[in-house]
Amino acid sequence: MTCGEAFLAYALRSIGIGERLLPRSEFSLCQEAVLIGSGILWNLYFGLLALFFGFFIANAVAVAKTSKHPWLRKPADAFILVFRGSPLFIQFFLAYFTFLAVKQQGYLPWLTAAQWGALLVLILNTSAYAAQIFHGALMTVPKGDIEAASAYGITGWPLFRRILWPTTMRLAWPSYTNEAIFLFQATTLVFFSGFPAQGQQGDMLYYANYFADKTFNPFVPYPIVAVYFVILTLGIIGIFGLVNKWLNRHIPQDLRRRVRYRPQLIR
Repeated sequence: MTCGEAFLAYALRSIGIGERLLPRSEFSLCQEAVLIGSGILWNLYFGLLALFFGFFIANAVAVAKTSKHPWLRKPADAFILVFRGSPLFIQFFLAYFTFLAVKQQGYLPWLTAAQWGALLVLILNTSAYAAQIFHGALMTVPKGDIEAASAYGITGWPLFRRILWPTTMRLAWPSYTNEAIFLFQATTLVFFSGFPAQGQQGDMLYYANYFADKTFNPFVPYPIVAVYFVILTLGIIGIFGLVNKWLNRHIPQDLRRRVRYRPQLIR
């Protein structure tokens, strides 16, 4: 099979389009690269949706964490503690068997599907980490900015919308960029934590594991996954860097905080 034939057969295999049967023998480098590359569609699906919904939830939780009312602050603290204090793999595992038990009772059967149940876990997990980042930035907003706004009669919601929130995003964005990178890398845990891949439609690591098992040679498929993730990480850094530049557009170039990738070895 040529590289062109491999691309036509397997480029969209991870979402059920193209050749239904996986190759069984005589694996070529093109087959492995294309099939593993098709799995990135699932990684993008989980990462982009979790990032989108998690961003808004994290902002709400961060604001609740600063509240003077215990009925708002304590649930926010508990939410952050639970999802930051337990490993993501365990969260996937417990969530799947909880959703399975609920399904056996006849409720919410769709939650056992990876595209819904695993996505929900990722949303909650990244919301907790991002909320802590946003809360820390919110607490470091210069008091002089708040006092100046109050002097002009800006209070309440206008103060938050025009002063507090933009400054919080500007301060938090470099750290939030690292959270986004980690989130996309964490999507590789979905199909190894209980949530089944329907019809062998999995992500990049799912197909890399398939080739490693068939060839007994992990030194080809796993480096391919690493290359794809390096490219994905560079894309995230580039996009978030543009957003960071826009958030800091009013600050002189030499005083702007740059987006830097700081891998989290332990989380």
